[in-house]
Amino acid sequence: QVQLVESGGGLVQPGGSLRLSCAASGFTFSMYTMTWVRQAPGKGLEWVSTINHAGISNSYADSVKGRFTISRDNAKNTVFLQMNSLKPEDTAQYFCVRGNEHSSSWSLRGQGTQVTVSS
Repeated sequence: QVQLVESGGGLVQPGGSLRLSCAASGFTFSMYTMTWVRQAPGKGLEWVSTINHAGISNSYADSVKGRFTISRDNAKNTVFLQMNSLKPEDTAQYFCVRGNEHSSSWSLRGQGTQVTVSS
């Protein structure tokens, strides 16, 4: 079954950290660029970060640059998002997608994991 399954979300205080994981199955993971996007309540999808198929090249939205780190383990078919120095404005549903930073390339999306940053 072709799917992406996110995990690792939760409630964290401002300044805290979380590590999101996205497990891929049913396709050749190592061939695809992978991306994290998020959706805050009442807002549209926002691109967060992208990593190329080999894990060599990555990019970040200005809003998370310096705080978030994307990585992947092709042997385990998993992409990660390490989130540090979290802010209340990072509160959102986080989704893993197959594709690059352009929404037109997104061919598969997981069900999402909720991240809530609040004291």
